[in-house]
Amino acid sequence: MIAGVAGGLGEYLAVDPTIIRLLIVLSLLLGLFPAVIAYAAAWAIVPEEPVLP
Repeated sequence: MIAGVAGGLGEYLAVDPTIIRLLIVLSLLLGLFPAVIAYAAAWAIVPEEPVLP
């Protein structure tokens, strides 16, 4: 999607990121505002992957 939230959650939960993306899209279709808030919160809370030299 936008910030790599689905990929990060998929990696953390050992689930295919495509499943996470589908769940995000489904939640956006069912109720826009709570899904946007949850996605933005995850974007702000989930740390970025460290850059290795």
